[in-house]
Amino acid sequence: MKREQVTIKDIAIELGVSISTVSRALSNNPLVKPETREAIQKLAKEMNYHPNFTALSLRQRKTRTIGLLIPQVVHEFFAQVIRGIEDVAYKQGYNVLISTSNESYDREARNAEELLNGRIDGLLACITKETSSIDHFEEYVSREVPLVFFDCVPDDILSDKIVIDDMDAGFKATEHLIKQGCTRIAFIGGPKALNTNQERLLGFENALKAYGLPVDKKMILHGTSGKYEEGLELSRALFSGDIIPNGVFAATDMLGIGAIKNVKEAGLQVPTDVAVIGFSNWEIGAIYEPGLSTIDQRGYELGKIATNRLLDRIHSDHQLPVTTKVIKTTLIQRGSTSRL
Repeated sequence: MKREQVTIKDIAIELGVSISTVSRALSNNPLVKPETREAIQKLAKEMNYHPNFTALSLRQRKTRTIGLLIPQVVHEFFAQVIRGIEDVAYKQGYNVLISTSNESYDREARNAEELLNGRIDGLLACITKETSSIDHFEEYVSREVPLVFFDCVPDDILSDKIVIDDMDAGFKATEHLIKQGCTRIAFIGGPKALNTNQERLLGFENALKAYGLPVDKKMILHGTSGKYEEGLELSRALFSGDIIPNGVFAATDMLGIGAIKNVKEAGLQVPTDVAVIGFSNWEIGAIYEPGLSTIDQRGYELGKIATNRLLDRIHSDHQLPVTTKVIKTTLIQRGSTSRL
């Protein structure tokens, strides 16, 4: 015979308190005396009580599900973000519905609409490299569905945004190469239109100017994917010409590893002849030889901060001000830049 699920009414009867007191205690409401709260939570654990989220969502007209819309799930950075999101969401009794756009604007727009029609309580989103129109996200704003963007974000929308300081990160990476003795530094980046790429490039240029080094446009290269194969293709010409860079700042770790491959094939040494720093802190960078110096994007922290902000909006009974949270990055030095 199937055992019936324990309810808060059962706990209330057992302890001789009201149902509302049990409900508040299980939500850690400070209005309940500490000793009462502790007794209720202890008994709930002993009785193997689990909240009925289906019933709760019907009473509150909430699904206790948040949507997550990202360009790709196999990207190591997004794996770190997802871990941060889920750690926060599950702790607060929320499920996470993950949808991927595969860097396609059309797919992003369709998935955003489907998530909205699926009655999620809020959405976390990172836009694609193709995204120009944001009408599909404006629908969330017009329906007052909580919406928080992270990492790659649109400019013209009234929504919270959680981003890393890409300009400061670009400056930090380039300054590190300069302090290692590099004087001719190349930049290998992603799509020109992508705001994160633009900010990293601006930081790169600002660092060169700050240290009195020239900005050579012939040493600024842009790709479309940020993948290893693109790093190989883009950087090959850098090490076959008359003027070879002695430093490379790659806007992704995979672009950086592609550049290192070409340095080696040109008969040069890393970091003695050419120092290389990447961006993202993928695990492969730590096991590659030499280890790739990089900028840690702090994806796990970014995911946690974005989810806490979204849940603040979901739980708030009044309109919160729209904010942009900027997270500082961390430079990790490994063998690819250890010249001094």
